[in-house]
Amino acid sequence: MKTSILLSDRTYLEYIYDLLTEQTLSLEKFIHHKHTTRLRHSLYVSYLNYRICRILKLDSRSAARAGLLHDYFFYERKEYNKKRTGPGHMRAHPSTALENASSEFEISDKEADIILNHMWPCTFKRPRYPESVIIILVDKFCAVSEVLRIKNKTTRL
Repeated sequence: MKTSILLSDRTYLEYIYDLLTEQTLSLEKFIHHKHTTRLRHSLYVSYLNYRICRILKLDSRSAARAGLLHDYFFYERKEYNKKRTGPGHMRAHPSTALENASSEFEISDKEADIILNHMWPCTFKRPRYPESVIIILVDKFCAVSEVLRIKNKTTRL
């Protein structure tokens, strides 16, 4: 996705502007899905989630905000399982992302549900909102396309 698309959508930018803090932008330091960064992945998920929810006349604001924060953790994924016991990264990172996001931003119940359940069915709690189901599909689509480098030339920020 070209940056110009994101920057030209004023409504989308209004929804996420307050989330673009130094801490959020630091996600650019973390490699994600082999060929991108966590920030780029999160922006891609956020924008697609926003667009689909907008088309379906759902809560596109919550979809955009939660999409940006769904992977809001600050460690390398490979290091997670080496340092911790208990659930693996795939199951644990949604709650870590929500904890981190909640400590920095005001998160609505719907946004919390979207963040917590974006890895369903790996996480056991079912999503409560249609926006939560959409992010499950969007996140998987983005992850697969990133791993396979389908959109490699167009994801530069």
